[in-house]
Amino acid sequence: MDTNPQWFRDSTPYISKHRNKTFVVLLEGGALAHANLVNVVHDLALVHVLGVRLVVVHGARQQIDQALGEASFHNGRRITRETDLPTLLGIFGEQRARLEALFSTGLPTSPLRETDIAVVSGNFITARPVGIVDGVDHLLTGRTRRVHSDRVNAALEAGALVMLSPMGYSPSGQVFNLAADELAADVALALGAEKLIVFNETGALTNPVGERISIMSPVELHGHLETGEQHLRSILRASRGGVRSCQIVSYAEDGALLTELFTAAGAGTQIRESYGALIRPANAEDVSSIVEVIRPLEEAGVLVRRSRDRLEEEIDHFLVADIDNNVVGCCAVYPFDGCAELACVAVHPSYRDTAALRNRNSGIGASLLEAAEQKAVDAGVERLFALTTQSRDWFVDHAFTDASLEDLPTPKQEMYNYQRNAQVMIKELVRHGR
Repeated sequence: MDTNPQWFRDSTPYISKHRNKTFVVLLEGGALAHANLVNVVHDLALVHVLGVRLVVVHGARQQIDQALGEASFHNGRRITRETDLPTLLGIFGEQRARLEALFSTGLPTSPLRETDIAVVSGNFITARPVGIVDGVDHLLTGRTRRVHSDRVNAALEAGALVMLSPMGYSPSGQVFNLAADELAADVALALGAEKLIVFNETGALTNPVGERISIMSPVELHGHLETGEQHLRSILRASRGGVRSCQIVSYAEDGALLTELFTAAGAGTQIRESYGALIRPANAEDVSSIVEVIRPLEEAGVLVRRSRDRLEEEIDHFLVADIDNNVVGCCAVYPFDGCAELACVAVHPSYRDTAALRNRNSGIGASLLEAAEQKAVDAGVERLFALTTQSRDWFVDHAFTDASLEDLPTPKQEMYNYQRNAQVMIKELVRHGR
């Protein structure tokens, strides 16, 4: 975690955005056995104190494996025998009590001193048996039948942190062993949670060259399912089911949760629906954010400098990429007679290491371009042109072709800056049916 106090100042919009939102957090068994668990709990407590409604689902696979030794599995799912149940319930109770104790620490040397966090558990989950799959009886292994969201919300409204163990009860009183990752996804969907946060050891997903992927779509996540990590399937289900943002962070990296939630750069991988859904017309309130995004590129000579007054005057021409009420990218479309200029295409550095490294037709920049093209087409424009000094390859990748100064509309020719010597790029637009 950066010790520079500026990061905390910059976290103000994130704190405001997250307040009163519901986050469901999955702590797998490995997290409960790791030396950094105490710091993870302290960070979760801080998030709670800042006004987030927290539901924590804990796993215990590692502890159960150690206790039961050889066990039967089918497609990665444990088959729970009746004789296993006392051991499982003992482990669940022990782990839940341990977490409750950590959230209750009030020693003068603890970050939780003078912080009173009520941790509530209960019969919030009704379960049903998995049953017989591929001829295999899963016995007392179950699935979520119902999340009693009214009870959970009542506890959250009262200011409590809700703690759930991976078990549920049938209407007849039978206890079932549940998969913690599936339970976390079920709870997030039932509560309409803003976020599902999954802690694992490695944290962020990476691209083929080992670079962190900070944000990706559910479609892109699907390509990672072959890694065999079961929680990825639950994250995909939650994301496609309507959870606005699912995030993977490392329980082994101190401060990873705070970096992920309260900084633009993040520390993990965020999964949310396609970038296109994040693009919207800019408004006057976005000017300061646009300045922050484009200023580094202006200083590097990639973009032509624009004064704040000019941005305010031309704001109706801009589109922005908005993530959690934070502008992370922008572009502008200026109409001319029969054509339009694409200008000021910029993405915040923290959001450039996306899956676009693998697929040039994905990512925030590509989505800004797609929205700009649609805006031009809706205005009856047939050609889009751009002037670039350092990004020719990106435009070529997106079907622009080299052109000459004479191909520009006359007003733009007269404004051409020969000192910059920018390359003219043109793309013919296709009007798609609706």
